[in-house]
Amino acid sequence: MKIPPSTKFTSVEEYFSCFPADVQAILEEMRKTIKQAAPKATEVISYNMPAFKQNGVLVYYAANKEHIGFYPTAAPIKVFENELEAYKTSKGAIQFPINKPIPKTLVKSIVKYRVAEDAQKAEAKTKKSK
Repeated sequence: MKIPPSTKFTSVEEYFSCFPADVQAILEEMRKTIKQAAPKATEVISYNMPAFKQNGVLVYYAANKEHIGFYPTAAPIKVFENELEAYKTSKGAIQFPINKPIPKTLVKSIVKYRVAEDAQKAEAKTKKSK
């Protein structure tokens, strides 16, 4: 599962293809869960990992040796602090252990929070430019 640092992904499929089938299945589950919570978002590769973007990037996710990294920015980690107690977190990252099911309801809640946050930011920018 070691990706050479020089690798530059151009699509989510290309990123997924670098991992074994069991990890691809988890990544696909993460992708599907995020899509359900943000149906208008577009998939992109940003910082060389899969991400979903609406006005700005909503969330990133990536496979690591022991976990799936989920990067929703800092605010949701504070907002969902209690629900995230069972997971290792840092300022803008959550680690979901690779050997446990993805907490889909929690992921959807965080993504929906990011969609709302993203919309507010875009609206504020629009008002500023008028």
